[in-house]
Amino acid sequence: MPTRWTSVVIDSADPPALARWWATALGWELSYESPDETDIAPPEGEPGIELTFVPVADPKLIQNRVHLDLRSTTPAGQEALVQRLTAGGAQPAEIGQGEVPWVVLTDPEGNEFCILEPRPEYAETGALAAVVMAALDPAALATFWAEVSGLPLRADAEVTGIYGLQPVDGRGPWLEFVTTDQPHTVKNRLHLDVAPFPDDDQSAEVSRLLKIGALRIEVGQSRSPQGQITWAVLADPENNEFCVLSSRA
Repeated sequence: MPTRWTSVVIDSADPPALARWWATALGWELSYESPDETDIAPPEGEPGIELTFVPVADPKLIQNRVHLDLRSTTPAGQEALVQRLTAGGAQPAEIGQGEVPWVVLTDPEGNEFCILEPRPEYAETGALAAVVMAALDPAALATFWAEVSGLPLRADAEVTGIYGLQPVDGRGPWLEFVTTDQPHTVKNRLHLDVAPFPDDDQSAEVSRLLKIGALRIEVGQSRSPQGQITWAVLADPENNEFCVLSSRA
């Protein structure tokens, strides 16, 4: 079996504080906390994907290439969510979006995110509608990430020009690719983690991904308490970092 998408990792100046902010924003729960990371996840029975917050000393310098989109189900619900999050510390953001039906905000550490207007395709995603990645070539990058994430490319992508990878059952966030003319220049503050299934071999999966266009990189990986690095750090063909974790359920 291929690797599949397991989590989004967010670099943070204060991981516990930012994790708790996002837990409140999404209606999620704290699922793990240690000095090295803080995780949040949807309540049991609700769709979603784990968000992991890790400490970094580097400040945010430019607009993120990866951002989160939050779902709304009614126009009134969208407005209420905007008001609730801005009251809780989010700030309006101008990133050249112009007149659009969604609202662009930043979290307390300056990470951009969107609160979407109601869209039927996100009816079963849960609070997190999509994780969106800027791409020089959305079609090619979506094709690569379909192999990495285990999610299929939407059938009408070539016709609509909307390159999204959707969970087969519709539950959980989409992974989407939007056009940019700005190349990757600094380490992403948000990156994706993927993992092999329990009976699959991590090193074999890393080799498979390298053969289809991934690059092996070094970004100062830390070690586990046993002294072993338990994940591989790679980059996609547009240099977006991602990690291949050890095999797991």
